[in-house]
Amino acid sequence: MTDTGPPDGFDPHFRKSPLTDPWEPLFSKVSDSSIVLGVTANDAHCNSRGLVHGGLISALADNAMGLSCVQAHRAAGTAVAGAVTVTLHVDFLRPARKGQWLEFTTTAIKTGRQMDMAQGKVTADGRDCAFVSATFSVVPA
Repeated sequence: MTDTGPPDGFDPHFRKSPLTDPWEPLFSKVSDSSIVLGVTANDAHCNSRGLVHGGLISALADNAMGLSCVQAHRAAGTAVAGAVTVTLHVDFLRPARKGQWLEFTTTAIKTGRQMDMAQGKVTADGRDCAFVSATFSVVPA
């Protein structure tokens, strides 16, 4: 993918963090029950071989899953302050490379009063590069 900006439906990511600041610009697409993150991989996302670092994939997948859980709570009319990661699992399928559009598509598969669970996938230019899942502790409002 050429760097012509994000695909339709993506806007600049609404949530800023000192951790993710070096990885900007990040983008997100918000639906009623999930948040999809996206970024065009550049030097700040890659290791010395020009491959997207697994730590970046893990961190942004974790972020997307936690945000999707909070969004699912909102959709159900439940106020929560956030979600804190308890476990994170990443299966890397193939490398992502500099210049590719990375998309973190996740969904909450269970939301509760104390624990949430989410899963999803990470694609690079539309090809699966990782499957992800996580459990979160719910932070009450």
